[in-house]
Amino acid sequence: MALVFLKVGQDVHITGGNLTNAVNEGVRRGYVNGYLRLSVVKDPLIRENTNDNTPAIIYTEIVDGDKLEIMVAPKGFGSENMSKMKMFNPSATKDDVVKFVVDSCIEAGSNPCPPIIVGVGLGGTSEKAGLLAKEAMLRPLEETNETELYSDMESEILEKINQSGIGPQGLGGKTTAISVAINTYPTHIAGMPCVVNIGCHITRHKSATI
Repeated sequence: MALVFLKVGQDVHITGGNLTNAVNEGVRRGYVNGYLRLSVVKDPLIRENTNDNTPAIIYTEIVDGDKLEIMVAPKGFGSENMSKMKMFNPSATKDDVVKFVVDSCIEAGSNPCPPIIVGVGLGGTSEKAGLLAKEAMLRPLEETNETELYSDMESEILEKINQSGIGPQGLGGKTTAISVAINTYPTHIAGMPCVVNIGCHITRHKSATI
């Protein structure tokens, strides 16, 4: 599915039509004219193909400025199907979170086409944690969380996943994951949502600012 992340400057004024419609038209043209695989169905149970890969999954964030930033990230479901969520009690420890993430990636095995990119969302609500995890997965590989606690967790999780021996395409080896990224958000005193989102070794994404 085509994921589209929009950062809309609060001083931007969209003219000439609806922004959501424009994004979906761009997706339609890209997939049809580019002869890309058409993988989207109109209804979860009826399963009739839309034949143009629309609608996209669109996330919109209002930011400062007068620019519009667009990131497109096609997401395959071999990896998306390996997503995991756990609503931890607030008493959960760092080690509990690390174990959950590592176990989720090992359970995924060869399904997400390793080496994998691992995004982790911690905090917020259930749906916010899912978005945090998706955004973390798209973080540049060289970046780490700016908080030492979480950057250390990223390194620890990566090391433990790679000790699993699953390896590229599940054929065995030392590199099961390429990167682990954790994004966090304030949460309620009674909970600690955690979502793991996995990307395959290519995890395509491209952004442009207009």
